Amino acid sequence: MTDCEKVAEILKALGHPTRVKIIKYLSDGEKCVKEIWQELGIPQPTVSQHINILKSAGIISFRKEGVKTCYKIEDPRAVEVIKLLSEEVK
Repeated sequence: MTDCEKVAEILKALGHPTRVKIIKYLSDGEKCVKEIWQELGIPQPTVSQHINILKSAGIISFRKEGVKTCYKIEDPRAVEVIKLLSEEVK
């Protein structure tokens, strides 16, 4: 995968409001999936679909803690992109 293709993949993964909300929420630190769907107020299967897209793009990673799955930001550039674009929108 070329650099341009990787950048495009990351931007595509960030191109949905729910995924932006997930990244913003995870920017405070690692969270378990239950915390994410409760905070966002959307069904767990929907959150899982969006999380899979973010994982595939290498933006977030996970670890298992017993039966819990916890997620964290793996690529901090995604947070920076969101912060930068949020400043412009204000």
